[in-house]
Amino acid sequence: MRRRRLRDASDDSTGIDLTPMLDVVFIMLIFFIVTTSFIKESGVEIERPESSEATARQDTQVLVAITGEGAVWVDGEAVDAHRVGARVAQLVSGDGSVVVQADKNSTTGLLIQVMDRIHQAGVDNVAVAANRDAG
Repeated sequence: MRRRRLRDASDDSTGIDLTPMLDVVFIMLIFFIVTTSFIKESGVEIERPESSEATARQDTQVLVAITGEGAVWVDGEAVDAHRVGARVAQLVSGDGSVVVQADKNSTTGLLIQVMDRIHQAGVDNVAVAANRDAG
C-alpha cells in the first residue's frame, strides 16, 4: 500500500513545465511586431521620373499610382480615373496627404486629370513622387 502512494506522488512530478518557454515565445513575438517597419506600396511597378529637388515625405496616407498604360491604382486597387477622387476622399483623413506616383511613360494629361479629381474631392495635400537625381 505504501508503494502505491509513492508511485502516485512520482507521477505528478514528471510533467514538463512549458510556462517559461511560452513566455520567451511571446516576448519574441512582441519584439518582432514592434520592430517591423510597414512600407506602403502602390500595388504596381512604377518607374518614377527623376528630379534634383525631390524630398522624402513621411506623412503619406494614400498612394495613387498611374502606370505607363494609363491605369490608375489607389492603395493597390485598380480604379477608374473618373472615380479616383471619391475613392481617395474615403481613404484620407483630415490632415492626411496623398502622393501620386506617375510612371515617366504616362501622359501628363492623365496626371493632371487625376490630381484635379483629388482636389475636387476636397483633398488639398497632394504631391507627385519622383526619384532623387544623382547628378
